[in-house]
Amino acid sequence: MTWLIWLFLIVAALALIFVGLNVVGAMRWTGATQAILARLEAKRLPASPERYDPREIEGLPAPVQRYFSTVLTPGQSIVTAATLEHTGSFNLSPTGEQWKPFTSRQRVIVQRPGFLWDARIAMAPGVAVRVHDSYSDGQGLLHAAVFGLFSMANIQGGGELARGELMRFFAEAAWYPTAFLPSQGVRWAAVDEHSANATLTDGALSLTLLFRFDDAGHMTSMLAQSRGRMVGKEVSSAPWEGTWSNHQRVEGMTVPLTGEVAWLLPEGRKTYWRGTVTSLNFEWSL
Repeated sequence: MTWLIWLFLIVAALALIFVGLNVVGAMRWTGATQAILARLEAKRLPASPERYDPREIEGLPAPVQRYFSTVLTPGQSIVTAATLEHTGSFNLSPTGEQWKPFTSRQRVIVQRPGFLWDARIAMAPGVAVRVHDSYSDGQGLLHAAVFGLFSMANIQGGGELARGELMRFFAEAAWYPTAFLPSQGVRWAAVDEHSANATLTDGALSLTLLFRFDDAGHMTSMLAQSRGRMVGKEVSSAPWEGTWSNHQRVEGMTVPLTGEVAWLLPEGRKTYWRGTVTSLNFEWSL
């Protein structure tokens, strides 16, 4: 019987440790999250103009005009911010398949461009990695920590990191599509009948992505010819692609609710994110 008592005490102690780590980690993570959100809000600018006028898309490439005519409503307000929640799976292995479920909450400010992706990736029962992926004021941030306490990665700054995070903001504008309008600073250039290049500039950063559209006017994918990729402690560049599906009407706009993101490597396509938007709320200029 003695060994049963000791086993019970050990299991109870381990359970208390796990609970304590999760509670303390959640408290610290929440504080860090609020600090990032405050920096995002501090740089927020009002929308100009405050309404979408279809005349501003005249002269744009045909698939882009078709896209705006499909997803927006003439005279509607401009999106100034959005809050999203996701569920899905994340591949933690840069070379193999190590898919783990995640849930996340994302805050986006359209002007000046910025976002925070606050995710929780379940590694094992009672063990989670918390992730902050962010762009604000021309700076990028990537912080991943077990329990929100023990850092696995913690990098921030400008350069390629900031460029990659601004690229994410731009690619995900399919969720807040008024951000693609010329009046919001985007320049479009024709490629073919189903695709066009779009260029976004924020401060010293400028980048161009290729967007593809179907015959119905929905955005189906985006492609970056080069984006920084972390493999261990090394950073390399590779083409980066996202695909969109499940287009639904939300608060008067048509947006994709399901997608996946992949690296296009010499050995083949490497998908690492698959997710679905479970909640999407907008803030408007009016």
